[in-house]
Amino acid sequence: MSFALGVERSLGGQPWRWRRDCEGELTPDVLVDELLLARGIAREDLARHRAPTIRDFLPDPSGFRDMDKAAARLADAVERGEQIAIFGDYDVDGATSSAVLVLLLRRLGIEPMVYIPDRLMEGYGPSGAALVGLKERGASLVVTVDCGAQAFEALEAAHKAGLDVVVIDHHQCAAALPLCHALVNPNRLDEDAVGAAHGHVAAVGMAFLLGVALLRELRRRGRFANGTAEPKILDLLDLVALGTVADVARLQSLNRAFVAQGLKVMAQGRNIGLSALAQAARLVKAPSCRDLGFALGPRINAGGRVGKSDLGVRLLTTTCPDEARALAAELDRLNEERRAIEQLCLEQAERQGEEQADAPVIMVAAPGWHPGVIGIVAGRLKERFGRPAIVIAVEEDGKGKGSGRSISGVDLGAAVLAAKDSGLLLAGGGHAMAAGLTVAPGGVDALKTFLHERLSDDVERARGSRSLLLDTLCAPRGVAANLCDALDAAGPYGAGWPSPRVASGPARLLKTGIVGNGHVRGLACGEDGASFKWIAFRAAETALGQALLAASADHRFWLAGSIKRDEWNGGDKAEMHLDDAALAA
Repeated sequence: MSFALGVERSLGGQPWRWRRDCEGELTPDVLVDELLLARGIAREDLARHRAPTIRDFLPDPSGFRDMDKAAARLADAVERGEQIAIFGDYDVDGATSSAVLVLLLRRLGIEPMVYIPDRLMEGYGPSGAALVGLKERGASLVVTVDCGAQAFEALEAAHKAGLDVVVIDHHQCAAALPLCHALVNPNRLDEDAVGAAHGHVAAVGMAFLLGVALLRELRRRGRFANGTAEPKILDLLDLVALGTVADVARLQSLNRAFVAQGLKVMAQGRNIGLSALAQAARLVKAPSCRDLGFALGPRINAGGRVGKSDLGVRLLTTTCPDEARALAAELDRLNEERRAIEQLCLEQAERQGEEQADAPVIMVAAPGWHPGVIGIVAGRLKERFGRPAIVIAVEEDGKGKGSGRSISGVDLGAAVLAAKDSGLLLAGGGHAMAAGLTVAPGGVDALKTFLHERLSDDVERARGSRSLLLDTLCAPRGVAANLCDALDAAGPYGAGWPSPRVASGPARLLKTGIVGNGHVRGLACGEDGASFKWIAFRAAETALGQALLAASADHRFWLAGSIKRDEWNGGDKAEMHLDDAALAA
């Protein structure tokens, strides 16, 4: 594969390559198709992917193991008026999954109980005590969402107590499955082709599919035959979009349709909790995909991380505007508190990480770290060092609660599950890009050795194939608002569906300087006099930032990054969010 624009080593120290063999400037009428092709879409399937809809991508729910069994049990409970309980995880995926089922059941005349465990006191997933407690409070059916696939002891206790449990999860499963009425999970090892093809779907997507299956089952039983209105489940896609993006699920096929259509629902402001949260986050326009991941998601997560674990689901299911505003304000406050706690933990974790900069997996541990922020810190370490990272908070009894984040091409969840099966963990699980674990006192070093040996080759391959991938080339005059429109047409973008990266130049750099918290900003001027603004976030202390700041008016550069609208003071221009730069010949 040849180097894009002849850049074998950029100012950021990496080669540039075209995402597709289409070097050169693309005309607007083919740009969208080229973006889709570059993300793996077959040419004959382009029409379906240009505007992804639920109709075009929704699979038959019956294609997932145990889905029909789960839907039938839930339909029985609805028809008999049983007390149903929803048991969710404390993160955004868990909160949105819970909210989808709560709101759907309400529309069917059932008010379910909701149980979200406390992160610090109870930890991840259902416990036997919690499930039996729900039985004692009158529940005859519990639906767990975003948890349960590894809850062997808890589900056995529920079974002995006579409680039916339906598990809706997406985390990786062991060969043996826990004892429950039904377990719906596309990552079951015995899953059929349809289900296995949707292993990237978040728990909220699986909850939505259960809702589709439930409505179909009730329709088959005649529930809506006598004028009874059937709930419009598509109205809940705003929650599905939020949970999907916040859980960093790959935005491919069904997930991309979930998010594309969910953003449209969200723009209508139907969920008063989401609208209140958007106001608390100071969003002045309808939320974008980026807003879900960086504004709304972190605020809902803050409840489970440093506050009360049920705040998120309460916000997403409330029918009272005053309560929605109060809950949103509290989550906004907790998010600020979370940021302060996170920063302290990050500084300490980075110092440990620097000593392991060349290790296959960065693994840091210390007492006193807040378990609610270690997942975020692991993500920060992964970005800084370009390799999987695990952050472990050591508790007073010596046990360590850890959270990990991985890089593309390295399945961290499978490695953690293997470590658990090898007796190195008290608990553990996850999916390819994220995992959680509990390690016994004194067990960190053995775990580190195991993961280094298991993942070393995968990490080396993943890092060795790293290049800055470019989608298209445009002259400086082409960095404009109409280019943003063309690029947005192939969205939404996120994990597994990367935002387009545009190269532009050759250009001289003018008015270069440092702004804000270490950002480098300037003006790029082409040979024809056309110019555009660019900014490299948090780059002042990097090799790239230093080279940009030292550039003279005689140097000409290729610049590469994402093109964003610059709407400052009502303008409608465009600027580049810079990822890298290289000297032009």
